[in-house]
Parts: sequence; structure tokens; C-alpha cells
Amino acid sequence: MDEALRMKAHPQNSKIGAGKKLGLIFMNPSLRTRISSQAAALNLGMEVIVLNTSGDSWQLEFEEGAIMNGKSAEHVKEAAAVMGQYFDVLGVRTFPSLQNREDDYSEKVLYAFVKYAGIPIVSLESATLHPLQSLADAITIYENSVSINNRNPRVVLMWAPHIKPLPQSVPNSFAQWMNAWGKVDFVISHPQGYELDKQFAQNAPVIYDQEEALKNADFIYVKNWSSVNDYGKILPVEENWMLTNKKLKLTNKAKVMHCLPVRRNLVLSDEVLESEASLVIEEAGNRVWAAQAVLSSILKSS
Repeated sequence: MDEALRMKAHPQNSKIGAGKKLGLIFMNPSLRTRISSQAAALNLGMEVIVLNTSGDSWQLEFEEGAIMNGKSAEHVKEAAAVMGQYFDVLGVRTFPSLQNREDDYSEKVLYAFVKYAGIPIVSLESATLHPLQSLADAITIYENSVSINNRNPRVVLMWAPHIKPLPQSVPNSFAQWMNAWGKVDFVISHPQGYELDKQFAQNAPVIYDQEEALKNADFIYVKNWSSVNDYGKILPVEENWMLTNKKLKLTNKAKVMHCLPVRRNLVLSDEVLESEASLVIEEAGNRVWAAQAVLSSILKSS
């Protein structure tokens, strides 16, 4: 976080990446991760090449011992190894199937690139985690905690409704980082049945009553996720969990965060997104400095 904030103050004071190439591999759509990673690399003097596997390359196979007589034309063993010849650092964005929890939580796609590329790998979001997003989130909370004196800010990770099942990567990662940081009073709030995996949630208190969770909150991180135990499913919820200005009155003038993209008036209301409480644009801006700090660290170590 400190390194990211130093870079935010002096974004182009280092050309440690001069002569180095960053590859960005996307297996699902992206806006902020794609652009912020490119901007961060350019600030460091790196060259960037982006590949979308859905349309720009052969479909990859990840299964060991696969008989490749289907749609996949190239195995990750060759593809990753070749990319390792072309790049100095490789960023990989993958997505869970939301069909098989064991497969998704094994992170077999991300770890295949780690195993076969032979160069440093940056997770641009995986089946279970989104670390660059969570670093940007922590930076945003840190920057906006100046006015909170003599206590740790109360941070609430709050579930929100959605029209389709979404992965747990962002809430998993946010919980992991808040637990590791330790300088926040962190709680999780969601309806029954949406419990996160304990390896990420750890012992963070869970509050099933939304209004109770909002009391005295300083930061509210709003995000939808599908069920972990009934894997990938949307479970019925009777209450309306969309955050509104009326609900914000229960808080300690809380700031509201979301990783974006956000479905307006379903996940968050217009009135909240357009209010002074919203940090979503500032939070997205910090994605550049999060990526830049990580890339700089990798370049220094390698």
C-alpha cells in the first residue's frame, strides 16, 4: 500500500520496466483490470501485449493426459511455455465455471501458467481471488480513514442482489486482505446460505441482519456472489438487500465501495452511486497504482 501511494504521488518517476515486456492474457471480459494494468506497465516503461483467448488465439486445453479431439487446439503446456519465451511478466485473467467447486477452487488454470510459463505470473483475477482489486480497495480505505481518530474503521462486506450467479473471487479476496491487514473492524453481512469459504472469511463475524450490520459502519463494500455450499447457485432471498440512502442513515456517514461494473438500481441505487458517499470512481482509479506497485516489485526481484 505504501509503495502504491508513493507511485500515485509520483507516477512516472521510475523506468525500471524499460526494455521489458508484459503479456496480458484475458479469458473473460475486462475493463478496469485491462486498462489499469496497461497504464501501470506504461508508467514503468514496459511494453504491453494483450491477448483475448476467446477470439485472438487457439482454445486451450488444461487437462492432463487429454485426448485433444474436441474444440481445444493447443495445450497450456505449450502455450504457456511459448509465452514465457516472449514476455518478462505475464498477467492472467481467468474465470470459474461455477459448476464444479473442487475444480474452480483448485485454481488449475492459473497454476498451469505458473507451472509452465517459467516467468512471474500476476493474477488479473482467478476463479477464487482478485488480488489487484483488493489491494486497490485497501488503498482506498486507507486514504479515506484519515478522519477516523483513535479507532480502527468499521468495514462491512455486504452482499447484494444480482440477476445471475457471480463468482466469489472479489468477496473472497476482499475478506482475505481485510483479515490480513488487521487494522480494520471487519464484518461480513449476507443472507443465510451465502457464507464464504472459511479459508478466506476466516473468523470474521457474519451478521445476517442487514440493518444491524450497517450500524456504525464507516465503509460498506457492496458485492454480489453466488452460493459456495450450493455451489454457483442463486438462493431465494425475501428481503431487499439493495443499498439505499435510507439505509445509509444507519451508518457512521459510511463511504460506499464496489469493484465495478455495477448494475444500477439492482446492486446499488442511483442515489447512492451519485452521492458523496460513493468511492467507486476513486477506487477504480487506484487500480493503476495497485498494479504498478506489484509490477515494480516483481521487476525489482527478478
